[in-house]
Amino acid sequence: MEIRFELIGVPYTSMAEPGGIARAIDVLRSAGLGDRLAAAGDVRDAGDLALIEGDGLRGGSGFLNEAALARLVVAVREAVGSSQDRERMPLLVGGDCPVLLGGLAATRDRHGGAGLMLVDGHEDAWPASVSPTGEASDSEVGMALGLVGDALPEPLGRLTPLLAPEAVAMLGPRDRREIDEQGASSLDGRVAMFRNDEAVRAHGPYASAHEAAAAIGLGAPAFWLHLDLDVLRTEELAAVDYPQPGGLKWQELGEIGAAALAAPGCAGVSIVIYNPDRDQDGVGAERIVRFAADLVAAAGETA
Repeated sequence: MEIRFELIGVPYTSMAEPGGIARAIDVLRSAGLGDRLAAAGDVRDAGDLALIEGDGLRGGSGFLNEAALARLVVAVREAVGSSQDRERMPLLVGGDCPVLLGGLAATRDRHGGAGLMLVDGHEDAWPASVSPTGEASDSEVGMALGLVGDALPEPLGRLTPLLAPEAVAMLGPRDRREIDEQGASSLDGRVAMFRNDEAVRAHGPYASAHEAAAAIGLGAPAFWLHLDLDVLRTEELAAVDYPQPGGLKWQELGEIGAAALAAPGCAGVSIVIYNPDRDQDGVGAERIVRFAADLVAAAGETA
């Protein structure tokens, strides 16, 4: 059966300053996102979430923009839940990594448990006290696992933990050196599957995603697919805020996405981390739109 998607735009940033990746969904829509997705498959456009700007301050949790973060999680949870109730695959586009928290919460609401396939250049499990920025996008996986403290803003305090380690697969992280240098703890060896970018390439992107889905399935009835575009090489996409050496290619990311969507239990997808301020010629926006459309088309071919 063909996967029926629902596009949900996310105008959000975890940074202290507004703008940046919060503008991503507007720029991607201007680059033809809606039309390209509709041409690629069965995609309903649910519009963009009504969110609030951050205050730029660290709250009691140690993270920036607590009220905006709380609103994000509530809004994503409601939108994803409604999409799933309509038997559609939520496709969140824009913003940054904490969007997955609402997706996980809605998936757990519906299925009684949730897993996570994280495709990301970073592990995102920094405790607030160690996070170099205070941005929630440093730590959303740690939040979901209940590893970053007990002072999270509500409703996160009530919702977390959202995940068990045995229901998490991580593909592409390459920030281990920074984690070790700052005295934080890596999730390598603590989750169901962990492959950095080199290991993903060695095993094959499609095979890695297929094996990741199988590993998650032993620990959860459904999983969320999170695609952070900073998993890509800088030569592939430069319009990200925290570039690193190494990374995957667009084709490899596409293979991962196609395999994950074809796997039993995939309950939703997020595509995040694009800063249009770093993409003055619009080349990055066009490539992201093409990637998203290709992903929808591939899902139709494999369904």
